[in-house]
Amino acid sequence: MNDTRKGRKALGKGLGALIPGASPSRPVTPIYRDYLTVPIERIHPQANQPRRKFDEEALRGLAESIEEQGLIEPPVVRRKAGTDGFELIVGERRWRAAQKAGLKEIPVVVKDASDAEAFEMALVENVQREDLNAIEEAEALHYLIEERGYTQAQVASRIGRNRSTVANSLRLLGLPPEVRELVIDAKLSEGHGRAVLQAGTPAKMIALARAVVARGYSVRETERRARAAASEKDPDKKKQLQEPSPEVKSLIEKLQRAVGARVNIEDKKGKGKIVISYTNYDELDGILNKILT
Repeated sequence: MNDTRKGRKALGKGLGALIPGASPSRPVTPIYRDYLTVPIERIHPQANQPRRKFDEEALRGLAESIEEQGLIEPPVVRRKAGTDGFELIVGERRWRAAQKAGLKEIPVVVKDASDAEAFEMALVENVQREDLNAIEEAEALHYLIEERGYTQAQVASRIGRNRSTVANSLRLLGLPPEVRELVIDAKLSEGHGRAVLQAGTPAKMIALARAVVARGYSVRETERRARAAASEKDPDKKKQLQEPSPEVKSLIEKLQRAVGARVNIEDKKGKGKIVISYTNYDELDGILNKILT
């Protein structure tokens, strides 16, 4: 024991023991972890886990590795209040793979964490490992901002990203559900998703996203097509603007019965014009006689 203490003391000298003249390093504070072995059925996934999609093939590969090597890195959990169970904070993928490997119990690290702290730890873990797809990450960031009251700058600081990166990620939530699914399934990249947003309406976004998947457009080509789609006039909107109100329709019908010809009223905020159509001079004479007499 004395030898061990002496060795630790020598190591504690840091740079000063290795490089003459170097300033001694700060002392290292030991960290003690609550390390337990827990029956796997007593562990449950976090309700607000940022990651929701797990690749089955990758899980099988990890399960095979666990069968051969064991679970090298234990998941992090917290105790579930009022129960003898535990809730996963980070490591749900390892927990799922351990089940596939047939493990009855696994080692875990137990931490005291609030709901907000547990969610943040899970998010940071997944972001650092690049385990989240672009939509899952955007939804997790949105949750922190809307439900936890963080600013974009605060979120960026917590996950080690630039504020502009966070803002661009959040923009993806403006995609229609169908297009979001394409991003989740990796049929569209995050860059393609942001490009599709420029198309404007949900219908145009969906149409463009389908074309990108079918034809393999680059991000730059997708941006070009999105801008072109946004500049096109929406025929449905034009038709809606030209459709007369029920009151105007009723007036048109009365006028047509009165003059015996086709009538159209162009009205815009109480101003407009009445157009009476005729196909020949005889019909015009008949219209004039009815109006002037």
